[in-house]
Amino acid sequence: MINRILHTEIRRLLQYFSVIVLTGPRQSGKTTLCKEMLKDYAYFNLEDLLVLQQIQEAPKQFLEKYAPNGIILDEAQRYPDVFSFVQVVADEHPDYRFVLTGSSNFALMHKVTQSLAGRAALFTLLPLSLAELAENIDKETDTLMFNGGLPAVWAKQIPATDVCRSYYNTYIERDVRELLNIKELSKFQTFIRLCAGRVGSEFNASSLANEIGVSVFTINEWLSVLEASYILFRLPPFFRNIGKRLIKTPKIYFYDTALVCFLLNIENETQLASHPLRGSIFENLVVLEFIKNRLNVGKEPNIYFYRDKSQHEVDVIQEFGDSYRAYEIKSARAFHSDFPKNLKYLKSILGDTLTLTQVIYDGDTDTDISENGVVNFRRISL
Repeated sequence: MINRILHTEIRRLLQYFSVIVLTGPRQSGKTTLCKEMLKDYAYFNLEDLLVLQQIQEAPKQFLEKYAPNGIILDEAQRYPDVFSFVQVVADEHPDYRFVLTGSSNFALMHKVTQSLAGRAALFTLLPLSLAELAENIDKETDTLMFNGGLPAVWAKQIPATDVCRSYYNTYIERDVRELLNIKELSKFQTFIRLCAGRVGSEFNASSLANEIGVSVFTINEWLSVLEASYILFRLPPFFRNIGKRLIKTPKIYFYDTALVCFLLNIENETQLASHPLRGSIFENLVVLEFIKNRLNVGKEPNIYFYRDKSQHEVDVIQEFGDSYRAYEIKSARAFHSDFPKNLKYLKSILGDTLTLTQVIYDGDTDTDISENGVVNFRRISL
């Protein structure tokens, strides 16, 4: 059992909210977290057809029977009507506690905003963060990237390629066909692999549409499904009125670097070490840590990237009210003096509102240089 940081925040908000909604990718550990943290709660998986039938026969009575001591409804989006019944029972019995989990962000969020607005605390559990993998942090960077963060890889020692193959095949055969009416599945599979080949790059729907032979509308629809299913996400560009011509196209990253490696047909760490996209996968790993470390304490991600028409680029900008922190990500093992140049450029634009600049690189030691911190990515607190 690997302890999850998010459990602290869930326990805190259980004091105030009748309903906890936990979303996240398949196999990210939602069920294990709920069962270990809430051992006294009754647990029901709505993917079990017998359980689903039992609830559908008398939903309100079912909830009233099990909720007094707490109830966990896993994959709750399988029975969307249950959200309305949870609302009714929670309003009638404020001391009852409900935990709803699901791996489809779109389906869950639609029902939550419709039925449970103001009654539910929402959380997202992503694959394991580096902080949660602390005892494995001394492993080579290529191993960390190749293995990703799915708990089955680390807790059960299942090879990452086998986990990702099962994950990918199950997702294609089930989730996508439920969310979209895809007539040519091979084109969608090509789309996912092309997205992996563009990890850390700006998302160009027109280019992908031409390459695959579908419409731009279809590309954007497919992208939305991948986002709703926690396969990948868009990182928005930093855009403020600072008198510069800024890029407004988002970048794409994946929620697990092991899946990126699988989609790129990278079969081991040795192949990854020499792969032309290693730097982009390293960038994905670090950007993902910023996302995880916010979500694991119950906060929304607050990061962007900066790029202007003059090709000045900074990989991560963190926003804190009216102040910012900026980070440049480099996969190199040795520090080079030109790494901070874009950070210095950004400092000249944002001035005192930019309170911290750091280079995160794949070296063995930390080095301090002038105004810019240089940080080994294993040690940084994001």
